[in-house]
Amino acid sequence: MRFADALRDGFGAVAEFKRRSPSAGDLRPDGDPAEIGRAYQAAGARAMSVLVDERFAGSWDDLRAARAATSLPLLAKGFFSAADHLRTARGAGADAALLILRDLDDAQCLTLMREAEALGLDTLVEAHDAAELARAEKLGAAVIGINARDLSTFQVDRREQLALLTRASRDRIVIAESAIETRAQGAAAELAGANAILVGSTLMRATDPGAKLAELISRPLVKVCGLTRQDDVDVAVEAGADLVGFILAQESPRRTDALLDAPETVLRVAVFVGEEHETGADVVQFYERENGHRARDGVLRHAGERVATVIDLPWESVDATHLDRARATRGRVMLAGGLHPGNVGGAIDSVRPWAVDSARSTELEPGVKDHDAVRAWVKAAR
Repeated sequence: MRFADALRDGFGAVAEFKRRSPSAGDLRPDGDPAEIGRAYQAAGARAMSVLVDERFAGSWDDLRAARAATSLPLLAKGFFSAADHLRTARGAGADAALLILRDLDDAQCLTLMREAEALGLDTLVEAHDAAELARAEKLGAAVIGINARDLSTFQVDRREQLALLTRASRDRIVIAESAIETRAQGAAAELAGANAILVGSTLMRATDPGAKLAELISRPLVKVCGLTRQDDVDVAVEAGADLVGFILAQESPRRTDALLDAPETVLRVAVFVGEEHETGADVVQFYERENGHRARDGVLRHAGERVATVIDLPWESVDATHLDRARATRGRVMLAGGLHPGNVGGAIDSVRPWAVDSARSTELEPGVKDHDAVRAWVKAAR
């Protein structure tokens, strides 16, 4: 399968092999590209990236070893500036090659894109800022990588990366590169419009790279909602929650006036009913107001765009068709309403939602969490 075709449908990961990083130093000096490539394929990678540059302790032999061990599409990753580099990549088994706009002017990049096409190689054209994204699109790049790391300074700006992902043309395949360490960070890129994440250092540092990859791309995400106290937020994060929810609706007994602090490894969700305002939340969960309470179902929004449907129960009521309705809903689904550690596993098996949400099952009283219950909820849902 071609590299671009492997990334075209749904959301996935390009899993990277590299022994070291100029910014982080040694990662896995004795790493075996064949062994790790097989682990990536078993864990569900859409494609594999292999560093062939000596600054990353890489070589073309690493690419050849990966090609012999896996059927995944392979991206040759290095600082390529000549047709000879592309021919070497193709001969070593690559299906695609990286072209970095920081190092290439438009004429050079276009020449290399055409050379790659003649060789049967796809290209990943990498941008770091708005100007480079515009260049990539004008050049007609079918696959665009948006790197959160500035290769000149090694500084990472994930917020700018997410902003660029939301601006990228939807007729291109867009990959979020660098600085993704958790499921929530990968999900943020997904909601912003990325077709895939490219993950290297996080996997290569892990004791089991394949298991770490499987964790990063697994769904559903787990949300703990109704948080009003900082120590409850801290416990939810420690327990492994991906999303922490803050209800800002006037009528809710779990109301809080502002979002509390959470690390960038999770996503903060602002929950509104009827009206909303700017909070700096990563995601907004919005319900219309009906009869003085929230409507049954809601939506998730990222950067103002609807990105998922919240399938919930009627206000203070039950419905035997709840899971049937969720299964019948197209697109991403956050399943909420009546979920607890004892039933969430069955609900996940039945619905296969993008995320699951609970507030009441983790409480001592509205707005006050039972820390053991929070841990039990996250463990059961993950």
